[in-house]
Amino acid sequence: MATSSALDTLIELATKETDEAAVRLGRCMKAAEETEQKLALLLQYRDDYSARFQQNLTTGLTAMGYRNFQIFMDKLEQAISGQQLVVRDAHARVDRERSAWQASERKRMSYGTLANRALKAKQLAENKRDQKQTDEHAARQYLYKR
Repeated sequence: MATSSALDTLIELATKETDEAAVRLGRCMKAAEETEQKLALLLQYRDDYSARFQQNLTTGLTAMGYRNFQIFMDKLEQAISGQQLVVRDAHARVDRERSAWQASERKRMSYGTLANRALKAKQLAENKRDQKQTDEHAARQYLYKR
């Protein structure tokens, strides 16, 4: 009984740990998705701004306008590079949290396997005890009828 109780406690703790790891993984996945969306917005903005610049080139552009475009594009490229690093870091956090969740799930499942083995051993012992009692009863009945 004590083993069963201890295993039940371990299973309960491992289940809680697995649930918490799943929540953390979900948060990291959501955060990673948001960083990807921000990157996509920056890339789209760069493409749109470049297209507008190309249109302005056909109608004429001052030297100051060209210089402003270059400065702005440099800053936009820096922002894109920075966001790419944020995306990469977010994916690394997702990978770490996924590994942590998988490890806690494996632990929970191994405790479950141990509990199942203990239950089967207990059932086997009960079956043997019942069979022994049945055999003893049959032997007494046989001797009594003699």
